[in-house]
Amino acid sequence: MTTMTKPNLVLSAGSLKGNAVRNPSGEDLGKIEEIMINAHSGHVAYAVLSFGGILGFGDKLFSIPWSLLSVDTENHCCVLDIDRKLLENAPGFDKDNWPNFSDMTWHDEVHTYYGARRIW
Repeated sequence: MTTMTKPNLVLSAGSLKGNAVRNPSGEDLGKIEEIMINAHSGHVAYAVLSFGGILGFGDKLFSIPWSLLSVDTENHCCVLDIDRKLLENAPGFDKDNWPNFSDMTWHDEVHTYYGARRIW
């Protein structure tokens, strides 16, 4: 897969919403439902990924630290370099019960689970 290499490439959040997410092996890991931005820093904090349902029913949502994703502009998808089993066992939420994104304990737990570095 070709990942984004142009440092000045700017994409709208809307153009990424709905994109497929795959791991480097090409396994389907779901799709991007939302992109969460830190209002204080302006950095993209998370992609909200839907995964695990059938035809959109029963999907579980996951907050994926943006630093773990890369954009594959050639294949119009995002690449998440994690094993599918890690995602299957990840803490998630449903569409009616979103986490409190201002809870720093929650941020720490998500970043620790995925082994991601916090950007703030």
